[in-house]
Amino acid sequence: MALDGIVIANIAQELDQALAGGRITKIAQPEKDELLLTIKQSKASQEEGKTVRSQHRLVISVNPSLPLIYLTQENKPSPMTAPTFCMVLRKHLNNCRLVSVRQVGLERVLRLELEHLNEMGDLCRKYLVIELMGKHSNIIFCDQEDTIIDSIKHVSLLVSSVREVLPGRKYFIPNTLEKKDPFQVTQEEFVEEILSRPLTPCKAIYTSLTGFSPVMANELLYRASLSDRNTAQELSEMERLHLYRNFVNLCEEITTGQFHPHIVLCQGEPKEFASLVLTIYQKDPEMELRFYDSASQMLSDYYEAKEIYSRIHQKSADLRRVTSTALERNYKKRQLQERQLQDTQNRDKYKIYGELLTTYGYSLAGGERSLTCENYYTGEEITIPLDETKSAMENAKRYFDKYAKQKRTFQATTKQLQDTLAEIAHLESISNALDIARQESDLASVKAELAEYGYLKSRGKGQKSGGKNMAKSRPFHYISSDGFHIYVGKNNYQNEELTFKMANGGDWWFHAKKTAGSHVIVKSQGQELPDSTFEEAARLAAYYSKAKEQTKVEVDYIQQKHVKKPNGSKPGFVVYYTNYSMTIAPDITGIQEVEE
Repeated sequence: MALDGIVIANIAQELDQALAGGRITKIAQPEKDELLLTIKQSKASQEEGKTVRSQHRLVISVNPSLPLIYLTQENKPSPMTAPTFCMVLRKHLNNCRLVSVRQVGLERVLRLELEHLNEMGDLCRKYLVIELMGKHSNIIFCDQEDTIIDSIKHVSLLVSSVREVLPGRKYFIPNTLEKKDPFQVTQEEFVEEILSRPLTPCKAIYTSLTGFSPVMANELLYRASLSDRNTAQELSEMERLHLYRNFVNLCEEITTGQFHPHIVLCQGEPKEFASLVLTIYQKDPEMELRFYDSASQMLSDYYEAKEIYSRIHQKSADLRRVTSTALERNYKKRQLQERQLQDTQNRDKYKIYGELLTTYGYSLAGGERSLTCENYYTGEEITIPLDETKSAMENAKRYFDKYAKQKRTFQATTKQLQDTLAEIAHLESISNALDIARQESDLASVKAELAEYGYLKSRGKGQKSGGKNMAKSRPFHYISSDGFHIYVGKNNYQNEELTFKMANGGDWWFHAKKTAGSHVIVKSQGQELPDSTFEEAARLAAYYSKAKEQTKVEVDYIQQKHVKKPNGSKPGFVVYYTNYSMTIAPDITGIQEVEE
C-alpha cells in the first residue's frame, strides 16, 4: 500500500518528538528528487547539569513511484556539484533551528517550521512543505507568507492547470477531489452525505475523507462488524450510526497519538503496513503482524523487504520462463506417450489370434472373412477377423507381426514415459526452488542446475556441480519449540547436501508426499523427538512444497538411514520404503527461524 494520511500523522508525531529544537547542520541532495538533512539535537537529561547530544538523518524522497520520509542512520554520497534547490536551501537554512513538524489536517502533507537569522541578523521563519502524493509529490520551500522561494520540482501551467509551483507564487493545497477533513466531519455529514453515495461503503469512505486509504476504510468496516455491500445506501440507520461511532473512535486514536506501527506479513512476504492496528488481519492464521517502536523503522523494513521480493521475482523471471516452457513441453510429451500406451493395451489379443489361427487354420478353405473357434486360454468361443485375400498362415503372421510391433512400442514408450515423468518431477522441483528463493545466491544454484541439465547454455565448467553457489546459499534454519534444529533445503543441490552429508542416520527426514518440495532434516542429537517437533517439521515440509496452497498436505517422514539415492538419478531424487506419514496444514506460524 502507499502512504496514507494516518501513517503520515504517525511520522509527524515521531519527527516532531525527535527533531524539534534541533539544528540542521548539513543539507544534501543525493538524488534529483531526494533530500538528506542532518540534524543535531541537544537535550537536557534528567541528571542535573548534563546534556545529551544526538544526531539524526532525515531522508525525504519525492520519487513518483515511492515517496517516503523517514529517519535513518545511514549516509549517502552527494554529487560533486550540488543541484540548484540544494544550494538555495543551504543559503537560507544553514544551521537553522527546526521548530516543529506538523501535518496539514490528515493530508499527506508535512510542514517543517524552520527558524533562522537573515543577513541583517533578524530572526526569520521559513517552511519546508513536503507533499507525499504519488506522482504529484514535491518538496516546496516557502517564506513566512507562504510565498514559494523554490521547489525540488517546478510545475508550470503547461504541466498542471490546477496549481503552479514556481518561485514567487503563493503556496496552497489544491482541493481537487473535494474530500472532507475527518476531524471536521459531523455525524450528519458522515451519515447523510458520505454514506448516501452510490458506492460501496468502503469506497464511499476513502473517496470522501482525506487520509483514508482503502485498507483503513476496510478496517473501519471490520471494527464496526459490517461487511462491504453493493452500495452504502444499503446500510440501515442503526448500522450507519454504529459505523460513525467507530469512525469517531478511530479518529480519536489518531488525535491522541495511539499509534502502533506494524507490517502485515503473509507467509513471510510483506503485504501491508499501517500505524493503527489492522485488526482485520489479526485472526487470519496466514497473516502475521510485526510491530515496531518507530514508523521510520517500519517503512525502512517494509520497503527493503518489498524490494528484495520484487528484485528476486524480477531476476527469476527468465529462469521461470525456461522452467515453465520445459515443463509445458514435457506435459505434452507425457500426454502423447500415454495415448500411445493406451493404443497398445490390446497387443496380447493379436498374439492369441495368431496362435489360434496356427492351431485351427487347417479347417479354412480360403476366402473366409472370419474364423469362429474355441479360445483354449479361456474356454470361450471367439471370432477372429480375417483378410479374405490371404491364407490362414498369412493372417496368423499378420497378427504376430502386429503383436510384435505393439510390444516393441509398449516397451519403448514405457521407458520414454518413465524418463518424461522423471523429467517433470525434476523440473517441478526446480520450479519449487524458484518459488521459495529469497536471495540472489539461491537463484544462482537453480541457474547452475538448469545449465547442468541443458535447459540453459552453460557459461563454464564450474557450474556443473553448483559447489561454489552452495557455499553462498544456506538452507533455511529453524528451531522447534522443543529446541531441536530443523534445516530446509532451498534447491535440489541443498536437498542432497542436507540428506546425505549434513544428516546422520539417526536424524529424521521429512518430505511432502508425491509432490515437489524441500527435504527437511531434524537433527535429533541421539534423542527421541517429541510429537510437537515432528509436527513442526512436517508443517515446514508441507509449506516448502508445491502443495502449500492446499488446506492439508500429506507428509512422509523416516530416519535418514532409510533414505537412498539411486545411481545416476537427478539431484534431490531419493527412494524410501518403510516410512511414516501424517496429514498436516502447511502453516509455519510460530516456528522460530534463525537468521544465518
